[in-house]
Amino acid sequence: MEQPALGAGITKENTMDNPYEGMQEWVQQLPEIVQPLGVAVAGMIPYIEGEGAAGIGIILGINPVLAAISAMIGNFLSVLAVVLVSSRVRQKVVAGREGGGESADAAPAAPSTRRVKGQRRLQGWLSRFGVPGASLLAPLALPTQLTAAFFAASGVRKERVLFWQAIAIVAWTVVISALAIGLVGVLGW
Repeated sequence: MEQPALGAGITKENTMDNPYEGMQEWVQQLPEIVQPLGVAVAGMIPYIEGEGAAGIGIILGINPVLAAISAMIGNFLSVLAVVLVSSRVRQKVVAGREGGGESADAAPAAPSTRRVKGQRRLQGWLSRFGVPGASLLAPLALPTQLTAAFFAASGVRKERVLFWQAIAIVAWTVVISALAIGLVGVLGW
């Protein structure tokens, strides 16, 4: 019996097998240099980051090692930019306070309740586990870019922030990449 068409040549039967087949074919048609660049760009996006970009790349058929490395590089480059900017801003704010540049009339904008809650959680992790532990735990709640900005703005040395954020990026990306490889293997995609 013939399967009813669901549109553009997709049948009910082959969507159960691999719902990403069309995207995989499209990705495989891209030049080989574009594939890892796309993964690296995706790794720069907060909440997708290295682990999400690597997982997506693997599911779409990109070489798992290449996808993971590209995702890590993209994620780290965005964290590097955030840390450099945040530490510069902190230096200027601290210099302004020391030089009497802060106005008594200037009131900072009130942050959102959600943001304050996230900052409190991250500050608690930083106090309890230090930069290493907070860096490794923070991806469970916040993007690495926000975590890095918070650390740099809090006065943690940028080299220390970058070192521990790099470790967290590598660790989380390797774990999620392994899970994505396993998922693709189990499902036969």
